[in-house]
Amino acid sequence: MDVTIIIVNWNTRDLLRDCLNSVIEQTKKVEYEIIVVDNNSADDSVQMVKDDFKQVVLVENTDNRGFAAANNQAMKIAKGRYVLLLNSDTVVLDGAIEKTIDFADKNSEVGVTGCKVLNPDRSLQQTCFMYPSVLNMFLSSTYLYKIFPKNKFFGREQMTWWDRNDTREVDVVTGCFMLVRKDAIEKVGLMDEDYFIYGEETDWCFRFKKSGWKIMFTPVGQIIHYGGQSTSQVKAEMVLQLRGSILLFIKKHKGVLSHILARFFVALFFFLRVPYWFLKGITRKGLWRESIRTATVYASGGFNCLFNWEKLLIKNPVDKGI
Repeated sequence: MDVTIIIVNWNTRDLLRDCLNSVIEQTKKVEYEIIVVDNNSADDSVQMVKDDFKQVVLVENTDNRGFAAANNQAMKIAKGRYVLLLNSDTVVLDGAIEKTIDFADKNSEVGVTGCKVLNPDRSLQQTCFMYPSVLNMFLSSTYLYKIFPKNKFFGREQMTWWDRNDTREVDVVTGCFMLVRKDAIEKVGLMDEDYFIYGEETDWCFRFKKSGWKIMFTPVGQIIHYGGQSTSQVKAEMVLQLRGSILLFIKKHKGVLSHILARFFVALFFFLRVPYWFLKGITRKGLWRESIRTATVYASGGFNCLFNWEKLLIKNPVDKGI
């Protein structure tokens, strides 16, 4: 078996159908299996897979276990010499999976490989990024990378200046398409389930690199990624979760002082955005309720960063409406 393709799903039935169809249509030259792990969807995703894709191995969870834990479930039963983590809101283009495997086969020192990712309109989606750091947290919180996107210093974390048209070593491959060598997983271990969603691929790539494996991006394959289709269902809470996951990474890998400074910059991130959401609610009809709710969530997130940062992280998904 060349590759086990793992797709974690939560309430994205129609996108999941398109994703599975694209995998089957575009993957002809390698032997593969597909494992779908459903995190207790309420949109008939499970029945759709049972009816339309009988060749797929389906894992049905009775609760939402999160991204890392669900992927780990599938990796424990994966038969492929590679594992591909693929988001349910993606469409595989032009043999992307087999082309990326061919690249990995020719580069045995590479543990993780990512491909070129496009938006639905075929414009570039800027995937791959640097590890979180105090400096990167400052640039992210102040949005300087958006003001100066072509500047290599201000755009350093997201590499906003890079057109993704060449192969290069990177810190982190984005988890929407992440080809991982099974031998590397056996040495490094599975994903850290302390990350419910977000941050797990950053932590994993960091551990692979510490163990001597290269993390590579190559544009030989391309996919479309719709982006955030599951997390957009609870958008404000997911922003807190993203920032909390970054703080968790820094606490684990960067030390106490870096964690304290990072908490300050994450708090700054939220506090700078509270006035914007209040003004948006006041000036745009029909957005008052949602804007005030978002402003309130961000304000609480800022205070939690300073006094109880772990509250940003999802502990009980049901409490978050997930």
